[in-house]
Order: sequence, then C-alpha cells, then structure tokens
Amino acid sequence: MSFENMFKPIQIGPMNVPNRFVVPPMGNNFANTDGSLSEKSKNYYAARAKGGFGLITIESSVVYYKSKGGPRKPCLFDDSVIDSFKNVIDACHAEGAKVSVQLQHAGPDVNQKIAGYPLVAASPIPSKDGHPTPVILTTEEIYDIIEAYGDAAVRAMKAGIDAVELHCAHGYLVSTFISPRTNKRVDEFGGCFENRMRFPRLIIENIKKKTEGKIAILARINAQDDVLGGLTLQDSTAVAVYLEEVCKIDALHVSRATHLNDECMWAPTAIHGGFSSDLVSSIKEVINIPVITVGRFTEPQYADIMVKQGRADLVSFGRQSLADPETPNKARDGKLELMTPCIACLQGCVPNMFQGKPITCLANPFLGREGELTMAKESKSVLVIGGGLGGMQAAWVSALRGHKVTLVEKSYTLGGQMRLAAYPPGKGDITNLVRNFIARCDEYGVKVLLNTEATEELVKEINPDVCIVATGATPLVLPIPGINDVGVINAIDLLDGQKACGTKVLVVGGGMVGAETAEFLAEQEHEVSIIEFKDKIAGDVAKEHRKYIMEAFDRHNVESITGAKVAEFYTDGVKYELADGSVHEVRGFDSVVLAMGSRNYDPISESLKDIVKETYVIGDAVRARRALNATAEALDVALSI
Repeated sequence: MSFENMFKPIQIGPMNVPNRFVVPPMGNNFANTDGSLSEKSKNYYAARAKGGFGLITIESSVVYYKSKGGPRKPCLFDDSVIDSFKNVIDACHAEGAKVSVQLQHAGPDVNQKIAGYPLVAASPIPSKDGHPTPVILTTEEIYDIIEAYGDAAVRAMKAGIDAVELHCAHGYLVSTFISPRTNKRVDEFGGCFENRMRFPRLIIENIKKKTEGKIAILARINAQDDVLGGLTLQDSTAVAVYLEEVCKIDALHVSRATHLNDECMWAPTAIHGGFSSDLVSSIKEVINIPVITVGRFTEPQYADIMVKQGRADLVSFGRQSLADPETPNKARDGKLELMTPCIACLQGCVPNMFQGKPITCLANPFLGREGELTMAKESKSVLVIGGGLGGMQAAWVSALRGHKVTLVEKSYTLGGQMRLAAYPPGKGDITNLVRNFIARCDEYGVKVLLNTEATEELVKEINPDVCIVATGATPLVLPIPGINDVGVINAIDLLDGQKACGTKVLVVGGGMVGAETAEFLAEQEHEVSIIEFKDKIAGDVAKEHRKYIMEAFDRHNVESITGAKVAEFYTDGVKYELADGSVHEVRGFDSVVLAMGSRNYDPISESLKDIVKETYVIGDAVRARRALNATAEALDVALSI
C-alpha cells in the first residue's frame, strides 16, 4: 500500500499541514520545573518532525497559575517561557512540520500538592476515588481563567506557534462544564446545553480576539464520556456542531472517556487501532471542518482508509509516535517491517506521566534520549549472548554505532520470553515488536548464530573486545514437596507448544504470566482454576490490561483461589494453606501448570572476566524484571562501548 491519502496536505484555518500524520498532546515530563520547555523537549519534538509527522502538538500546557498539576508540566501563564517554546517550535518548523500547543486547565485532576491551591471544577464532584473534592469556581474566577486562556494563546503565538488546541475532554476543567454529569451549576454556566457551552465559547472568543485570526484554533472533545450520565455520542455531536457553527473553530480533535475509564483513552494491547472510529465518523458526518481521530493507531493501513473514506481528515499516532518517531517516513518508504510498533504495554509512558517522571518506552528506549546517539570513536568486535529483546536491542544499536556485532542464541529462534508473551489472547502485537527487532539486527548487519550455546571455547574463538550477557531468566521453581516429581507443566513450555495439557487445568501462580496463561487456556475451552499466594489475581498487571483479563475470567468461569500458600504438589492438584492457618486441597485436575515467576539466568559472565576485556550483564540476567528494564539497560551499554 502507498498510503497516498495520508500524505496529502490539508488546510486548517490559516495553517497548511503537509500531511495527515499527527503527534497528539502527550504529557512527557521533559519540561523544566519552572514550566519552560527544555533541550530534551526540543530533541523529542524535533525527532518526530524529522520523522515526517505533519502536525506536532506540544503537550498540555498550563494556562492558569493556580493549576500547575505536575512538577514538569509546561506552562504558558508567564512571559518567561516564550523563548523556550520558540526553541522547540523553530526546531520543528526546520523539519517542515506545523506545530500546535494544547491549552489546559486540569481542574479536578490538578495535583493539589504541587499546584499549592485547591482543586476547582464546575461543581464539587471528585474526578475519582482518592482525589480531593474540588471547589466550585466562582463567576469571577471563571472570567479570570477565560482571560488566562487568551493570554496563553498570545504567548504561544509570540513563540511562533501555528495553532492552539483547547482541551475540552477527559474530565478536565472545560469538560466538567460541558458534561451534565459534572456540571450541576444553576447560574449562567449550568443547566441547559447553551449554558454548559458558555465557558468554552467565551474561551474561544477570547483567544480569537487576542490572536486576531493569525493562528488556527482547534478543540479536543470526547466522542463520549463512557460513564453513566456523561456525554453520549449524541451529546458530543451537538457539541461538535456548536463548536463549528457558533464558536467558529478551525478543526476538531476527537478523543474519548474520562479517567474513570482509562482503557478507552490509552487502550491496552488487546484493543486495536481505530477502536473509536465509528464514533468519530458519526461526528465527522455533521460538521465540515477537519476532524482528527485518535485511538491506538500504530500501523497506517486503517488510518489511510479512514482518510480515504472521509471518516476523518487527520490521524493521531500517539503512543506509536513514542515507539517510532519515524513512522510517517517509514510508511512513505514502504519500510513497514522496520516500523517499531507500540505494543500498548503501558509500562513506561502512562505510569511515568502520572508520577511526574520522564516517560520511557519498552519498544524505544531512545525516547527522551533522542540527542544521545553518536557513532563509536573506534569500531570494536562485540559479542552479544542471548537473543531476547534486550540482547537484540544491544546488538542492533551497537552495530548502528559502527561496531562489528555477533549475536549468539542457544535456541532455534530469537525473541526470548517476549516471543512467548504474544501467545495469550489480545497480545499478538508483541510478535510485531519481536520481528521488528530481528529486522533491525538484519538491517545493521548483526551476525546471528542460532542453536548455538555460548561456551568459554566459543567466546575464545570469536575473541570479542566486548561481551554483553543477555541470557534472560528461567522459571522459578520453589522447593515445594512434589514440584519436581509429579509432572508439573511449566507455563513457558505450554505457551511454546512444547507441552500440552488436559481438559481440566490448575494454574499455580496468579501474577501476569499465570493469569495470561489461564486466559490462554480458558479461551480454548479448558476448565481452568488458578491459585495465587497474594490476595489479588494479576496484581502486577496495569489496570487497563487487568480489566480485560478479569472479564475473560468471568466469561469463561475461571475459578480463582487467592491468599493461598501452596504447600505440596500432587499429580492432580495441590495442598495449600490460608492466612488463618487452615490447610486445604484442590484436586481432580488433568494437568497442573506452574507459573510462579522467574529468576535470573547468568551461566557465563563470571567465567568471562579473564577472557574478555569488557563484559556487561543486562536485563533479566541481572534480575528478573520487566522487559522495559532490559531494553533500557541494553541501550545504556550499547551507547557506552
């Protein structure tokens, strides 16, 4: 496919965007603590402009001095930040991209401790459990905030911005006025639709007046709130028409949900690109201004169809732009296998964003480190032992930097345990990531030796200058009576097709691997039970993923036993002890599957000390953790040699 529809220019108000690929606003915590954008911010945005994105949107920037919700949130309520924004905007313009900035007041989702002021909203309704009850905004402060939005837009315009985007979605301040679920006011800002739209209308009018039509004005809205009593699609359709016909905005960015349903905002792996497309299409049908769609887009095929059919005009590739800033260029050049996919793991982006830490990415550890890649001062011979994700990351980056790299893998294929992580339901996109890493090794000339165990003799024969040990982890087998004697099946062997189980199965271990293995079996109509030492099944799984696992458990009648310490294994079950000291048995199973975790596996690094001048151990070979750590450590080493 040529994706020709994605590469057509489009006019948005006074702004001409060169193509339909959009980087949406995503909090990244790269800004300085004073609210200015940093050099890291510049490198991050410029990399995506260089990668071919036509419209780059700077993340939500705070418009009001009482609403700074994070330690590294960019701010536009003071003139001192203008030059830093200009630095970023100029860098993106130099690569041919247009630049927008999202203007935001987070309202009831502001971090009150950091802001130093009480939370505010249309009405005193907390955004979710654990958040303080916001203070109802007075009419006077509403008008102060309206002015602040206009002033922020002027500062952005002075910095050279092409457009501003008013954030009207996700339960933030403007959203609390629009939605009848959160607006219980009885003054001129509450009640009927017209009154609930008064706040965004006055903000847009203020921005228009102060910027004199020199920049485009966009708005981001929810297609629906996905919560009872919130905006429905029908409500949002009316909002869209009002924003076009009454407020005269130049384009609409259609998202979805509040933080009560995060899985509809940043969809987990099981949800595929365009999952909100029908909602967006319904809104597009009733307005004439350009519409930007967003929602788990990774590869460009369906995005191109959306644009071709007129169901959307531009497509936001949010987390995909984190995983691969060169997504548009690779789509244009047909290098789809080299397009690193976002697997929606939600390990380094969303959690870090909420914690005020710089975001990271399992698939792309260069995220936030775009300025660090340099060629090696001298070419070295590098041996990588282990072909999992960490080993491949270290291999291809080392080769890219000019080293001669050999990768040794003892099994028949590359990918390690990440390859098997793709087998449970909804995890198929992980295969795309593994294949991408293999393709990158091929692209940069890594010599791969499969079915080859790294022995001292082999290392001496290869005689590398540097050795990187990435031998990963092996299943944890605790010293529990019967565990080695009764024919227990390891979850890894089961997923890899090396072992098969009977109809009625007990999975021992209810963390991520155990829960996903149980789901894998239940989908195939096995009768599945799962037993876990902790009080919660899949407690180590991000809540957006866990929701779908637990729904599958309910759908397939998976029986769960929690708070249970396994004391003995039998051929058909286990004995276990509860916290109250009582002992029980669960038996009658055809197969018992073990998924109690992993331990590091490093059989060789110690013996290499006298053989190789430089030896590094990375990833699970150090300690069994998430793949996020493996790729990050691999990059650190590859950049240091």
